[in-house]
Amino acid sequence: MTLLAVERIKLFTTRSPWWCALITLVISIGFGALFTGTSNQIDTISVSGTEFGHTFAMAVIMVLATLAVTTEYRYNTIKTTFQAVPHRGSALVAKTTLVALVALVIGELAAFGALGISKLMKPGADLALNSAADWTNVAGIGVVFAFAAVIAVAVGILIRHSAGALSLILIYSLAVEGLISIIPTVGPKIHQWLPFNVAEKFLTGNGASNGVRGADAGPPLSDSPLSPGWALAYFAGFSLVMLFIAITVAKKRDA
Repeated sequence: MTLLAVERIKLFTTRSPWWCALITLVISIGFGALFTGTSNQIDTISVSGTEFGHTFAMAVIMVLATLAVTTEYRYNTIKTTFQAVPHRGSALVAKTTLVALVALVIGELAAFGALGISKLMKPGADLALNSAADWTNVAGIGVVFAFAAVIAVAVGILIRHSAGALSLILIYSLAVEGLISIIPTVGPKIHQWLPFNVAEKFLTGNGASNGVRGADAGPPLSDSPLSPGWALAYFAGFSLVMLFIAITVAKKRDA
């Protein structure tokens, strides 16, 4: 608990987490309002559609998570951290845990905020959370944000430089997986197992939260062959493996 308290102080005494949290909320709620406000037919408004902006919001969360670790390397405060906590793994796990918890909370606020603004704008739309698929599509966003933050922290530990880590995180999460899917023959097969595509399978499943209009009332569905439960396990496992690799590397090199 002491390590978590120290990491909390270090994280929230800088301005970047506050700005990233605000931007995440604005993007998620703003996209929800935009989707709802521009829908001409009420039956095209769905639970899944209100969360249309979560991919872009997740990118901001990953920026927050990356900066949480690369900033320490930039200003050499990581050396002080490792001197105070000689077991580097404990310090890095504490940092990752705190960042993941912050990402979880922000993700839940963003997801339910987007749903709430949509309900206020179109009270007649069917936006009640009536099924497990609906709950997963909304409450699951915070969980996905948390594991995405773990991946971002791991990349930050490995690369250590803010610009390089942020470039890699943003380009991959927003573009690379989609580009891989258009490679002839092997692209779609590889795309099925890419981490963020699999995470999307957890959130949207077979499209039950898209409402009666199906694909017309929500974002495109993931092509992952996994069930939502196994998709979450896969994404969580990927993030933890990334963290394990990053901590192993951090133990073997100079701070």
